[in-house]
Amino acid sequence: MNINEKYKQIRQETIAFCSHLHIEDYAIQVAKFASPPKWHLAHTTWFFETFILKTFLENYTEFDSNFNFLFNSYYNNAGNRILQDNRGNMSRPSTDKIFEYRAYVDEKIQELLQNVSDKKIIDLVTLGLNHEQQHQELLITDVKYMLGNNPIFPQFNKEYNLVKDKNIGIKSIKINAGIYEIGHKGNAFCYDNELGIHKVYIADFEINNNLVTNGDFIEFMEAGGYADFNLWLDEGWSWVNTHSINSPMYWYKIEGEWHYYTLAGLQKVAKDTVLTHINYYEANAFAEWKGMRLPTEFEWEIAAEKLDWGKRWEWTNSAYLPYPNFKKENGALGEYNGKFMSNKMVLRGASVATSKNHSRPTYRNFFNPTERWQFTGIRLAK
Repeated sequence: MNINEKYKQIRQETIAFCSHLHIEDYAIQVAKFASPPKWHLAHTTWFFETFILKTFLENYTEFDSNFNFLFNSYYNNAGNRILQDNRGNMSRPSTDKIFEYRAYVDEKIQELLQNVSDKKIIDLVTLGLNHEQQHQELLITDVKYMLGNNPIFPQFNKEYNLVKDKNIGIKSIKINAGIYEIGHKGNAFCYDNELGIHKVYIADFEINNNLVTNGDFIEFMEAGGYADFNLWLDEGWSWVNTHSINSPMYWYKIEGEWHYYTLAGLQKVAKDTVLTHINYYEANAFAEWKGMRLPTEFEWEIAAEKLDWGKRWEWTNSAYLPYPNFKKENGALGEYNGKFMSNKMVLRGASVATSKNHSRPTYRNFFNPTERWQFTGIRLAK
């Protein structure tokens, strides 16, 4: 598939997901971290316009001079922007106008790609498409947060129960101590935070091939896991008490039974399916309760080829830090990953919400340890 066809396909996948939304859904923002669908549609388009069309397409005319301010996310080098928690305040521009914006930019990108041979342009379009895929996953999780906090728990689509995965076999994998290479190899696309192949020494360890299930976590809850400060990191214990947490996100006890919200509607919690929507503190407390621990990101990468992964983003016990010889690009694109290397924990793998062909063993996702609206889960090690 050439870059032109790939562009059309990935951009259309975003629209296909949004086809299940109601017009009222597009502008809703129910939390600072969960952006409105309309904003995602515009921001991913802004990325192509700002970093590609304005530079490489001769005589390009900007669609709307206000859009740089409205749809820039965190790129200080690209100019001023609205505050993140104000993204839901934009009833204007209309959703129709945003779809016009996407169509306009798509047409201009197609024009640019007709006879493109410049590797820099192809690389930037590839980055833009991977950026779009990241936002496809954010669209799913943000829409779930929006509908999952609606008091009537509306169904997004009956086919979108994304929390029904089960483990395939249960076994522990032993990895021998040694010196291993970490980091992305080859010429295929990766993000800059995966670059810098380096060696690490790893002691003997075991890692579970199965992920923690809802039933496993219910046992933790029923054993008083959320009430036992001995299991929790200090900041995690403060988070539990400040927010009165006693279950994973989207779980509700109704007439004595646990239910959870799925995009297919409110359903009874299936004990044999894989746990999701927990944060680093919950994952760490569960591991402590089991007398085990979370793997480091290096242990995870070393074991990845032997693991059944891709159902949940898996919390590791590694802080998000730069690899040796990590270098940021100059300008706005240098802000993509590097400036977030503080107060974040690394997650490895992928989830059921991750776009196709957007995962690899070296992928380093990262979130604040309190965040749990993504499809996150737990794999134990010792």
